Amino acid sequence: MKSFNWPVRVYYEDTDAGGVVYYANYLKFFERARTEMLRAIGFEQDELVATEGIIFAVRSVQVDYLNPARFNEQLYVSAKLLQVKKASFNFEQVITRSDVILCNSKVRIACLDGQSFRPKAIPETIFRAILEHTNEY
Repeated sequence: MKSFNWPVRVYYEDTDAGGVVYYANYLKFFERARTEMLRAIGFEQDELVATEGIIFAVRSVQVDYLNPARFNEQLYVSAKLLQVKKASFNFEQVITRSDVILCNSKVRIACLDGQSFRPKAIPETIFRAILEHTNEY
């Protein structure tokens, strides 16, 4: 499957005292790319709670930090769907600056019932749309 790519600018608030992006903020960049991927497919997360009664939550994440990002740099965050299961997605995500890989990750997203926070099957319409669109990027 192809990768969805989203541009991210590093703001001063993203950096630590050393002037580089604070490690936890890379997780925010990953989240933005996955959210924008869903939006590009036609799904807003607040609407999924209201209409389908589901939320998507990070179940696990593994990140390798390879190179630092600094204030005001233009980065690109990719989200590549590796696997779709009944109630979860597995993504590979990479943050780059030009051709330099800054960090990469593996992220598992669980589909949960919005009330009980228990695992719930991904609705068929969402399941099909995500598979269809991730082959187009």
